[in-house]
Amino acid sequence: MDVLNGGEKVALVGNPPEVGEPLPKFKLFNGENQKIKTKDFIGKPTLISTVPDLNTRVCKIETKKFNQQADHYPSVRFVTVSNNSIAEQKAWCAAEGVQNLEVLSDEELSLGYEMNLYIPNDGFLARSIFIIDAEGKIVYRQIVPEIHDEPNYIEALEVVKKYATDVD
Repeated sequence: MDVLNGGEKVALVGNPPEVGEPLPKFKLFNGENQKIKTKDFIGKPTLISTVPDLNTRVCKIETKKFNQQADHYPSVRFVTVSNNSIAEQKAWCAAEGVQNLEVLSDEELSLGYEMNLYIPNDGFLARSIFIIDAEGKIVYRQIVPEIHDEPNYIEALEVVKKYATDVD
């Protein structure tokens, strides 16, 4: 699969999983350097947002937008994943006041390769949103065609509402 980076076509390592498929097995790390595996996402509907680099404008906007929305859906887990280091992520979250969602590191590129979201020529993840149900099945997928563009928040949040048990 290809996406655009500043209008230039770049290739992902493969084709990301489709709606209806189970979330692939991968591991990420939280701010305490604890391993978070795919099985840890089972049991609660989850929105997973992948971003190329938290230190860039669009990634900052996207992560802060979902951070604000997470308060409205306590029964849904909100996660942002980048391949920034844990230290970079912790510093960024502290500076930006992001604390309502989980920011997880894919510095080892486990998610990037297992979900085929890694762009090897650029060294970062494609911008995407996946929503999984409580059983770990993908119920929504958005691969943003141009990584410099924001995702469709409204569409993603409409799906979140369907799986939330406690909408404000």
